[in-house]
Amino acid sequence: MVFLRGVLALSRLRSRVNQQSNRSNSLRWLQTQSSSDLDLHSQLKELIPEQQERLKKLKAEHGKVQLGNITVDMVLGGMRGMTGLLWETSLLDPDEGIRFRGLSIPECQKLLPAAKPDGEPLPEGLLWLLLTGKVPSKAQVDALSQELRSRAVVPDYVFKAIDALPVSAHPMTQFATGVMALQVQSEFQKAYEKGIPKSKYWEPTYEDALSLIARVPIVASYVYRRIYKDGKIIAMDDSLDYGGNFSHILGFNSPQMQELMRLYVTIHSDHEGGNVSAHTGHLVGSALSDPYLSFSAALNGLAGPLHGLANQEVLLWIKSVVDECGENISKEQLKEYVWKTLNNGKVVPGFGHGVLRKTDPRYTCQREFALKHLPDDLLFQLVSKLYEVVPPILTELGKVKNPWPNVDAHSGVLLNHFGLTEARCHMKLFLQIL
Repeated sequence: MVFLRGVLALSRLRSRVNQQSNRSNSLRWLQTQSSSDLDLHSQLKELIPEQQERLKKLKAEHGKVQLGNITVDMVLGGMRGMTGLLWETSLLDPDEGIRFRGLSIPECQKLLPAAKPDGEPLPEGLLWLLLTGKVPSKAQVDALSQELRSRAVVPDYVFKAIDALPVSAHPMTQFATGVMALQVQSEFQKAYEKGIPKSKYWEPTYEDALSLIARVPIVASYVYRRIYKDGKIIAMDDSLDYGGNFSHILGFNSPQMQELMRLYVTIHSDHEGGNVSAHTGHLVGSALSDPYLSFSAALNGLAGPLHGLANQEVLLWIKSVVDECGENISKEQLKEYVWKTLNNGKVVPGFGHGVLRKTDPRYTCQREFALKHLPDDLLFQLVSKLYEVVPPILTELGKVKNPWPNVDAHSGVLLNHFGLTEARCHMKLFLQIL
């Protein structure tokens, strides 16, 4: 399924009437396409040549098709609303929210394998879905988990490169430095220097990408524990999956935190390609920069306060409400505080979205997680009150196209509940593009 916005916009008019039946047909297609082959590389070896030919045909047959008009506002607004990117793995619909290969978040929670019955989906399962368009079996996900663990080896010189920086350096600066140091082992760079054919670029890229995915939790946890835990490092647990292990090496071993990390990584894994970090990685990669270089560039985009600081700012704002008004704030007091924030020329962080026009489904799934695991948490109760109070005020204000909460309105509070209280490391927990 190719999500080319311009083409999809034309077909969407025809599909609205049969939306529900089409969705169920899509799910049946995904389920019947599940393969018994446990090796992700073998799956891609079959799929990629087909896609290469498909794109050639698309260009040959439709290369001159116009996808819209360009306005001055689009140019000055950072290409907002401009059709300019092919992004197959996810689609952000203004009304439905994010879909991964056609599946909504609730559908992913239902169909993708979990670590335990009725648990959150394993991120490895979403990775398989994004790369292949197929819903994996539990055996396929377990095999991918094992492969990622086998690749999770970080050379000492990476840690030495990080240690050359002051401990006070920003976490993202240290993280990007570690990723750049990993680039020394790039398989793509070696293959390119030997003259690999263009049709085979994907193979060393795949090797780099999977090794990078396997290693970045170790680098991220090293930075976190270097800054906040006196440098005491925790080894990986070979019995745990990707999300569970990330929680473990950060230093959080409660089953609930491990479940949260599985959900957190899953819902932040892809969000179309137009945001700063994803677009940066795509752009740098187009120059045949290897995945390490592209990912490091994307991290530097994520470090910008208008992109990666959103959930940190939400948490700090919520804590400022508590500091000024107390933990048991009433809805009326909360309304006054919200109006005070707006009248001072500030925004209420965590509300509104550049594309969405309804509540972000990533917010909704986190709210459901909180209702299940931490219903009595005072900050969560405050977030719930904000859900009731803020949208009507923003609607009354009349300047906001979308008054509803986005993903960042909730994530910081969940991390804070389980002990990850250092706001500087809430920068999507290095995860939006992980």
